[in-house]
Order: sequence, then structure tokens, then C-alpha cells
Amino acid sequence: MLLRMSSLFLRTLRDDPADAEVPSHKLLVRAGYVRRVAPGIYSWLPLGKLVLENVTRIVREEMNRMGGQEVLFPALLPRDYYEASGRWTEYGDLLFRLKDRKGADYLLGPTHEELFTDMVKGEYSSYKDFPVTLYQIQTKYRDEARPRAGILRGREFVMKDSYSFDLDDDGLKRSYEQHREAYIKTFERLGIDYRICFAMSGAMGGSASEEFLAPAPSGEDTFVSCHSCGYAANAEAVTTPAPPEVTGERPPLRVLDTPGTPTIETLVDFVNERFGLGVTAAHTLKNVVLKVRTPGSDKAETLVVGVPGDREVDFKRLEGALAPGVPEIFEAADFAKHPGLVRGYIGPQVLKDLGITYLVDPRVVTGSSWVTGANEPGKHAADVVAGRDFVPDGTIEAAEIRAGDECPRCGSPVSIDRGIEIGHIFQLGRKYADAAQLDALGPDGKQIRITMGSYGIGVSRALAVIAEQKHDELGLVWPREVAPADVHIVATGKDNQIEVALDLAGELEATGLRVLVDDRKGVSPGVKFKDAELLGVPTIVVIGRGLAQGVAELRDRVTGVKEEIPLAEAAALVAAACRT
Repeated sequence: MLLRMSSLFLRTLRDDPADAEVPSHKLLVRAGYVRRVAPGIYSWLPLGKLVLENVTRIVREEMNRMGGQEVLFPALLPRDYYEASGRWTEYGDLLFRLKDRKGADYLLGPTHEELFTDMVKGEYSSYKDFPVTLYQIQTKYRDEARPRAGILRGREFVMKDSYSFDLDDDGLKRSYEQHREAYIKTFERLGIDYRICFAMSGAMGGSASEEFLAPAPSGEDTFVSCHSCGYAANAEAVTTPAPPEVTGERPPLRVLDTPGTPTIETLVDFVNERFGLGVTAAHTLKNVVLKVRTPGSDKAETLVVGVPGDREVDFKRLEGALAPGVPEIFEAADFAKHPGLVRGYIGPQVLKDLGITYLVDPRVVTGSSWVTGANEPGKHAADVVAGRDFVPDGTIEAAEIRAGDECPRCGSPVSIDRGIEIGHIFQLGRKYADAAQLDALGPDGKQIRITMGSYGIGVSRALAVIAEQKHDELGLVWPREVAPADVHIVATGKDNQIEVALDLAGELEATGLRVLVDDRKGVSPGVKFKDAELLGVPTIVVIGRGLAQGVAELRDRVTGVKEEIPLAEAAALVAAACRT
């Protein structure tokens, strides 16, 4: 492949786009790889399309090597399939819904479990047909409320989704491990730094679930890791070690006058000074009132969540714990309809009588004593004991996770980082097989319900993640396997330098290398050098002032190392550099 910049459809920019917040968005736009069409929707220009195809090729090669078979489904799908699985309502506002001219409901596919299941049901019916793994690489659509960060969080994106179909749970576990290994090989070939983290299944359903997260300051996911035992989990999936239950006699509950204590901090200071309690914020019980709406329903259930007062409620953890229910903030109008809930002074003592579900942090164990609301304006209660003065309806993982918290596995302190999800693997089980009644006739003549796995890789997102992790102050620095070219030849434009550069480009192309040559006339060397650094091709060759001495300059974009090489040997030396 030979690309000449004199004719290449490319325009680089010197300034960052006004709406760009993260490095990948800034650099991919500035380097002319993508252009914005609408919020969360981007066009791919020639160099961007080449990189996207390279990422796609690597994903496809590893899926084929694993034994997956590629298919392709339509993006425009009838409602019926998603109605049968319940996800027409579960997905809520994330679905792009539309009607055809006859009034029939359709959607733009966000993921295709239902279609894969139906396809296998239509083609396979015997235990001899299984196991089988099918996959596709296709554009998906999700109506993100806040599309941001360029192609990292778009409303249209390219995704690889694969599905395994097995006769039993042992087979599912084998398929899951095969995908896990294939993902490891894929992300290593892409040059991505990643962590494998326990995760929530969410609307996908199923049991075991792991995410592949790429550490990045711009990441929307928070993940926890333990350097002692290797535990890693998305913050939504972290389990809080519960302390032992407290036994023995406890002082009776007492109500305290606590005027002017609108915050946990002011409450702690007041009760310590006035009543000598000697408590910290961790001894207080904060009660957050929410509405939880089931997708497709107009009604919302009132829910109160109790967490230690030194921690905030992490809304993403809360959403993960309540999925597919959607939590909403309790507004003033909602409090007006529930006079038994005294805003700012809510305690759990009355919630059962009010018929309100109460879920607590795992640290709120039987026998633990708390300072909390007294359900009267200007009053709190001390020595409120779990199991005696209130009995929660269950526990919920909703409190924020902090660096230094105990590892759920070994008890050592954990660290917290930001990451971008690039892959997710699920042991789905039989949720979708049950919905479609996907069975196989066993050797004994009895029907076997098939069990499934689901496995996704964000292909276009992976490209953006590479840009997030592989750049410097000058521009992009692509790993060779995904770069739009192996070598970028820069001819500074004087004398016969362009002709020499084109001759070298032809020699390199003949060896099988992908070559980008800057043969533009009337463009200054400084501009050409800046473009070469911005575009990020891993090997750069400069045909410039050294031509008179019979030498060219070889630059490694990754390390920054420069060396002069004899022009007569340039083709061989550059080819060797590109293959090391």
C-alpha cells in the first residue's frame, strides 16, 4: 500500500476542537482521522478508516483462531425479538425506536443476543450440533443521554459481539475461558494496557461477568485493585466486607435536640460538644430517599438507602445494584406526598410502619449502634441499634469505595483508578434460551435447554483507547499493528528530494510495507515534520539535507531515537526497522 499525501484526502488541524475534552478526541480530530457529524456520531476519514480496519482485523483473527464463526445481522430489528426477552422495556431510553410506514415498531440494534439465539434455534436441533460460537463485527446504536469524549462514548459505534451455545454449564465455562484467552491475546496485540475486573451483568443478565478495563484518567469507570492478592473489580461489583455482628446489652435509644445541624459534619460536632458522644461521621447513619422506576412502568417505588455518614452514595454502584430498575432523586414534591418522611431528619425506625423498603450498607450489621434521624424536625436519635430499633429489608452495595478500603478477598488496602471499558464477557446462562425456548434433542431423546455466553469488544472504542494511552505532547504514537502505515517518508521538498522519496517508497512497498509519503510541494519542512509527529506512524524517514551526502534520517516515533542511514541501503534498513 502506498499513500501519497499530495493526493490523500487529509486535512490536519493545529488547534484542538472546541468540544474536545480528552486526548483521543483532540488528536483524532486534529490528525484528520475522524470528523464530527452530530453529538456522538462521527465519520471516518481515510487514515482513520485504515486504523479502524486494522483493529477490526486483529479482533477477527483472534476470534477465528479461537474457533468462532462470523455472521452478520441487520442493524434494523423488529420489536418482537426484544419484547420476548423483556429488553424492549428494560433498555429504557437507550434504545433508538422507530416505526415503519405501516406503524410496526422497530429498533436500531444495541446488541443482538435475541437474534443469535433465534438463528441457532432455526438451524440446530441436536446435541451433535453443539457447542458452537458465532460472532459479528457490526455498527451498534445506543441513545446515550450524554455522548462525550469523541468516539469513546458515542451513539453509533463498531462492536464485536460473540455468543457461545453449549449443552451444559461445564461447556459454558470452557467457552468463557476460551473467549477470555482470546481477549487477552487481542488486547496484547493492540498494545493496550488493561486490567481484568469482576463486573456487574446489568441488563445483560447472567452470572459470572468480567470487564477488560484500560487504565486512563479520562475513564468513566472506577475500578478497585489489590496489589497483595491481585483482586480487581469494577467499583459497581466490589463487595464490602461486613464486620461481625455486635452482641451484648446496648443503651436504650434516646432522642436529642439538634438544631442547626444540616450536614453530617455539623451534626457530629454538635452532639460531641453538647452530649459528649465522642462519635465520628462513620458512626452516623445517612438515609437517602429515592424513587425506583421499572423500565416501561409509570409507577415508582419509594426506597430508602442507609449508608455510614462518612460516605456518599455512589450513583453508578446504586444503579448497578438496582438494575434493571432506574433510581431517581426524591424531589420536594415527593416529600410532600410522604409526610412521614421528615426531610433532613429521616431515621429507619419508622420505615417499616410506613411500608417503605429499607436497604443498608453491609457495614450496618445486627447490634451496630448509630446516630441517625429521629423523624422529627430538628431532632436526631442516638444509640439506634440495628436489629433492635429497626430491621432492614436487606443490604445494598451503594456507598462509595475509597482507596485504603479492605480488599474483599484478602483484607489488604485497595487502590482505586479510572478506566475505560474495552471488553466484557458474560456467562449468560439460560435467560435468552428460555425466552426463545432454545433446546437440543439429547442422546436419550430428552430436550436439553441450551446455555449461553455473551462476549463483547468495543472495536471503535479500542481504537480511541489506544490513542488515549499511546500519545505524547507532539501527537499520536500508534503501535505498528494498528498504524495506518508502517513508515512515513518525509521529503522536505528541495532539489530532487521528492523524487528520491517516491523511489524509496516504491521499494518499500514492494517489500510488503505500508507506506505513507509526504510528497507535497510548497509545504514547509516544519509543517511536514509536525504532521508526521501528529499522525503517529511508528517509523519516520526524512529525505532532506543529508541527501547531498547520500544519507537519510531514520526516526523511531515511539522512542524518539534518530540515526543517519546510507541512502543506498535505506530500503533494507527501514524494512528491518519496521519488522523488529
